[in-house]
Amino acid sequence: MPMNPHYALTEPIRDAVDTLSKEHPLLLEFGASWCPICEAAQPLLVEAFGGGHERVQHIKVEDGKGQPLGRSFKVKLWPTLIFMRDGQEVERLVRPTNAADIRAALARIDGP
Repeated sequence: MPMNPHYALTEPIRDAVDTLSKEHPLLLEFGASWCPICEAAQPLLVEAFGGGHERVQHIKVEDGKGQPLGRSFKVKLWPTLIFMRDGQEVERLVRPTNAADIRAALARIDGP
């Protein structure tokens, strides 16, 4: 599953996210389409996904005040990347500034 360039129109519920991450490695990206810091992170994500990671499901969540999924993960800043595997958060990157950190986190959830 390649990198997803679009924010979901409706956010998934937490139980669905936890279940999905038991089936596939999962990257949840919290942000907003109008956020310049979120937009600056997109080329880093493209570069990080360039090395494969076809098994990783990437869900972009348009976050905002009072959105339940973001609050359940205690998201405070955008973009926040949450890397999940087997129903658990493995790693979190807040406002990433380089593709190497994203690539390393993807490898941790997409490895053997």
